[in-house]
Amino acid sequence: MSESSNRSEYASFFAVIGASAAMVCSAPRAAYGTVKSGASITAVPVMRPEWIMKSIIPVVMAGIIAIYGLVVAVLIASSLNDDISLYRSSLQLSACLSVGPSGLAAGFAVGIVGKASVRATAQQPRLFMGMILTLIFAEVLSLYGLIVALILSTE
Repeated sequence: MSESSNRSEYASFFAVIGASAAMVCSAPRAAYGTVKSGASITAVPVMRPEWIMKSIIPVVMAGIIAIYGLVVAVLIASSLNDDISLYRSSLQLSACLSVGPSGLAAGFAVGIVGKASVRATAQQPRLFMGMILTLIFAEVLSLYGLIVALILSTE
């Protein structure tokens, strides 16, 4: 089998679609997490003005989800070339499809947890550590997708 038969005209299409899917899936849910938890921050200064900086943590964690998708998209886009094989582009598509939906789930979880826990922490400050732990477990969903994506894209 010759080297040219391993190449396909549409092989780079899969890699480009994958890089787009990583951002299209990660960024909107990161925005959702930011909006949901950010809206509850407005209630905190009424009860505890000194807790305003601690209540920003869910918003920061929601923004990290979009960074995971961006890292994989940039990694895939920088490795594109004219003679990419179908196998390699399929691996890149799979990498992006692992980080994208995991970013969807994590952004949704961070938004819901952030909204509830920021308001609960404003009423009962002892819940702060529980909020942090719950947000970490919600964020780690996206981190698992990033790890799988990095393994697949560097294969």
